[in-house]
Amino acid sequence: MHEPVKSPSAIADRTREAIRNTGLPQREISKLTGFEESKLSKSLRGTRKFTSEEIVALATVTGVTANWLITGSDSAPAPSAAPSPGTLPARHREDEKHAQRRRSIIKRAWWLFAQQGFAAVRMADIAKDVGISTPSVHYYFPTKQALFAETLHYSVKLAYDRQVAELQPISDPVSQLKRLIELQLPLGLEGRAEWSIWMQTWTKLAVNEEGLDTHSGGYRRWVTTVREIISGGQATGHFVDHDPSILTAELTAMFDGMGIQVLTGQLTSSQMFANVCGYIDRNIIKKQGATP
Repeated sequence: MHEPVKSPSAIADRTREAIRNTGLPQREISKLTGFEESKLSKSLRGTRKFTSEEIVALATVTGVTANWLITGSDSAPAPSAAPSPGTLPARHREDEKHAQRRRSIIKRAWWLFAQQGFAAVRMADIAKDVGISTPSVHYYFPTKQALFAETLHYSVKLAYDRQVAELQPISDPVSQLKRLIELQLPLGLEGRAEWSIWMQTWTKLAVNEEGLDTHSGGYRRWVTTVREIISGGQATGHFVDHDPSILTAELTAMFDGMGIQVLTGQLTSSQMFANVCGYIDRNIIKKQGATP
């Protein structure tokens, strides 16, 4: 179940601003986000709370971050570490029409790269999928590699938005850590697509391809999020008193390896989740009655 997020009136004000800046009518925003226009209208009036799922959808469609919608800042303190500069989709000085078209190109390229692989996708394929000309795609992204790099930034934003919106209502560090793991599983079309983009990025980096220099910042954000949740749980006595960096390195290495096994058909996502939670239970959660 998706927990409602707090401060509905403030979120409504920022959501109206974000929608206004897209230049799209409310009914189009409702269509793109996939939730009923009547519910959107009530939430925008402040008479209904947005769910965390809706916050993520609105952030994706409008191009702002979920953290901005919730707090008014991209980098306000949150359960998920804020992305470092250059790891989110780039913002440009352009009107709403061009900004929306740029987001459409990135999203469709993200899906095509994830499903078919970088080498198999042509810029003409992306143009056809968006419904524009190939030169129009090149206007925004001069090379396919530059566009692929932006799809990695898009993946970082999706994960950040989802984590901020979903983890914010959870106060228990054990539940928070396990929910974080659940949110990042290669589950469903979108979850597998995110993993596909990351796996292709790792492959490119392994053979020293250029143009993906922001990869380390995006991955470091994930590691920092895990470590901060573990450190917070240690401070409240929920987690064992071991070096949080070591626990984080072990947990993320296990998570990455099992994610690859899921994508290659060796494990199911539910098996992966059970295995990772088992590691957390055995090695991170402090046993009842244990002394520091």
